[in-house]
Amino acid sequence: MERVKEMKATIHQIKGISLAGKSDSGHWVVMDGPTELGGADSGARPLELFLLGVGGCTAMDVISILTKKRVSLDDLVVEIEAERAEEHPKVFTRVLIKFVITGNDVPEEAVQRAIELSQDKYCSAAAMLKASVPIETAYEIRPSAAKG
Repeated sequence: MERVKEMKATIHQIKGISLAGKSDSGHWVVMDGPTELGGADSGARPLELFLLGVGGCTAMDVISILTKKRVSLDDLVVEIEAERAEEHPKVFTRVLIKFVITGNDVPEEAVQRAIELSQDKYCSAAAMLKASVPIETAYEIRPSAAKG
């Protein structure tokens, strides 16, 4: 297996369990917990960011693949539902990723293939997640609203 460039991230404590993190892109992300755990409820929870990362990774793949196939989209929304174990470490036990695609004349086969390629070949985040929990995917294609 060929080695890919390392990724680095740094996390700084702001106050209590309020944190700010920055990775190679140089963008800061605020993470926090609820007030009952010592946080200020001023940022996303780390596990929420994990789901956002998986959703963003697969969304970028699907958009890129469909663009290369010259499929025109007006919008793409990725909705993720995850169930967690009741006991610590409260890992994900079920993940559903639903793609809601808006556009006219969007071929269903192209959407299915783009999702399949993302999940099976390109999305690193999904590959890591599905090593520990099954990921289900679904999609919906909606026509664009008529312009008038």
